[in-house]
Amino acid sequence: MSPEKPRRRWTPVLLVVIPVWLIVSATVGIWLLFRHEKKEAEKEQARFAQSVSTPLLADDLKKIVTVIGERNPSSAEASANLSRMASMIEGLLGPSNTGFTVKKHRGPAAWPVLQVTIRGTSEKDPVWVVTSYDSRPGSRGAEANATGLAATSAAAQAMASDKPARSIHFAFVPHLNDPESPVLESTTILRDLIRGASPSSVLAVDAMGHDESLWLTSRDVNALPLSKVEGLGKVVGAEVACLGEDSDLASILFEMDVPAVRVATRAMLTPEEPDDREPFAPTVSGSTGRLVELIRRLAVEKK
Repeated sequence: MSPEKPRRRWTPVLLVVIPVWLIVSATVGIWLLFRHEKKEAEKEQARFAQSVSTPLLADDLKKIVTVIGERNPSSAEASANLSRMASMIEGLLGPSNTGFTVKKHRGPAAWPVLQVTIRGTSEKDPVWVVTSYDSRPGSRGAEANATGLAATSAAAQAMASDKPARSIHFAFVPHLNDPESPVLESTTILRDLIRGASPSSVLAVDAMGHDESLWLTSRDVNALPLSKVEGLGKVVGAEVACLGEDSDLASILFEMDVPAVRVATRAMLTPEEPDDREPFAPTVSGSTGRLVELIRRLAVEKK
């Protein structure tokens, strides 16, 4: 029988050092992660707010309606324009311009649901402001929905440096106005994003070029925004604003158990109504200013 080999002296040391090293390295790793996330959060707040401006809105509306034009999946050209529209939104709000981090949620087709966020002092009960960036087939999509899109983008730019009590999420969906596009799939993605955050208010913005005064419409009579419209516009019944239809974004979300409020300045467009004329920018500027005030009222008060 061979003699027992003596234990090496450094074995007990390793049994102590290795666990300590693992704990220390894990602690340092977590600290570095939190430090990185803090820096990213600080970087996210370095934004450049741009007040609502008639000349800038005129430029945006011209680009959307006249330069880009029809934007939907109905043809190769309109599909390319829808991609150009998504790129324009990302460019307007992204790091090289306003300074937002633009999240791109994969859509059901080639176009994403875009989202930017203004962090509040609390993550509870956020406000969502949503709109679409497509148009009807055969249409340049002025009121459906260049004005709603331009107003929502301008509101995000105007509020970029705000420090609200509640977080504010702006989201842009690629499919709504073309009935042959995957509208339900796109709005389902949006619904999941909204419901995951338990919102206090959801504003669905469209048709902002008819007047400066806002029309607020919801099938939920207790929706918070309806009580905050004083001095900004009025509450209008769904039978008037939606013409008995349920194809607007607020109505679709309501059917998905998201109590959205339609924010507009007129009733929905009828299928026969032409929608190619470039909107009057001063009117859109006025309605956008009221939209910004409404969002701020909703983001400040407690639920």
